[in-house]
Amino acid sequence: MQIIIVGCGKVGSALTQRLSKEDNNVCIIDINPSVVRQLSSECDVMGMVGNGASYSVLVEAGIDNADLLIAVTESDEMNLLCCVIARKAAKCHTIARVRNPIYSQEQAFLQKELGLSMIINPEQIAASEISSLLCFPSALGIDTFAGGKVEMLRFRISEDSVLDNMAVKDISAKIKGEFLICAVDRDNEVSIPGGNFVLKSGDIISIVASRKNINIFFEKLNMKTNGVKNTMIIGGGKISLYLAQMLLKMGISVKIIEHNEKRCQELTQMIPEATIIFGDGSDQSLLDEERISKMDGFVALTNMDEENILLSMYAKKKVSKKVVTKINRQQLTEVIHNLDVDSVVYPKLLTAQKILQYVRAAKNSIGSNVKTLYRLYDDKVEALEFNVYENSKITDIPLFELPLKKGLLICAITRDGKILIPDGHTKILPGDTFIVVTTHLGLQDAQDILRD
Repeated sequence: MQIIIVGCGKVGSALTQRLSKEDNNVCIIDINPSVVRQLSSECDVMGMVGNGASYSVLVEAGIDNADLLIAVTESDEMNLLCCVIARKAAKCHTIARVRNPIYSQEQAFLQKELGLSMIINPEQIAASEISSLLCFPSALGIDTFAGGKVEMLRFRISEDSVLDNMAVKDISAKIKGEFLICAVDRDNEVSIPGGNFVLKSGDIISIVASRKNINIFFEKLNMKTNGVKNTMIIGGGKISLYLAQMLLKMGISVKIIEHNEKRCQELTQMIPEATIIFGDGSDQSLLDEERISKMDGFVALTNMDEENILLSMYAKKKVSKKVVTKINRQQLTEVIHNLDVDSVVYPKLLTAQKILQYVRAAKNSIGSNVKTLYRLYDDKVEALEFNVYENSKITDIPLFELPLKKGLLICAITRDGKILIPDGHTKILPGDTFIVVTTHLGLQDAQDILRD
């Protein structure tokens, strides 16, 4: 695809890196010459210095032949204007990042009236991810497929777990239920496990099942399945606002500690049901005074990654159920792996993931396309959901007869609203959707699961 990205901040850079690797022709636009020069050199893409809302700049960037324009500058209004001009100039698909909570309430109107393909809000996406984790404390990460009917949960095997030293093929006899273990991270090496793979304590594993069967699985492992009843949030930014609104709707009490007095006043007006504390969230005495030890959940959402990490390490010793840490810089990933900080959320990567999913789905495919896409285990694994519209090389054939690529597992099939956990004799049929977990990054079409 011919793609123009306006804005080369964290999200724009992450998108450029991913999309340029997937057989797309990418042109980036930003007003900062050094940023354009560095990113275009790193990713081997065309770079332009200028205003992305300028018609002449867009023409020079190739808007006439563009399939998609993605506007992710720091200004919501600028992003919307870029998309409107692009639509008028070339009728290409457009995606705008819009972060203001006021606009988020008008998202459907803006998308329809301005002809946008997608409006994306990184803070809202991050808040939704965090709320899911607080509702299922044992999970390190949760991804959903088939309109929420299928879930993929990641969790760490504890030393006293029945799964320790158990082969994957023996698990179903010990823990009866419809589920599938589809990926294992051991010492930062990710495997798609076969039946003879032996699990060890410390492994981070992914399981696919319906929510009902996941609850059964976790209950048999004596792991927490009940969500938090109260949560302390450090930092009062946009993510905190969205998260508090979501949690309060679920009946979860919320306490926010924010160091800016004016922002505290704003939050008090916007979410009067929450408790807003003016103070330094990194002050241990304040945390103790606000009864951190009585909290079920804790979320570190300051603007400083290092502060979030330190806060979460302290909270892990105090909070009863769940600690979530927001991180902006992916460079810290390896450091975090060696720390006991529970779940980590990367807003810019979640945003890039959503847009990447749209790009994959928009590409022409033969009878199928990407419906859902997640990058897992620090971008080492992808989990994809494919629609199957017509007969193809993969349909009406038992799975054990399909020449599947190594490092790939078909873990669930949705048919007529029902979830099937497949075995070797299961067949994919037209009208199905199916979920694949694989170490092969960049699959575009369902038939890409087959060996060349």
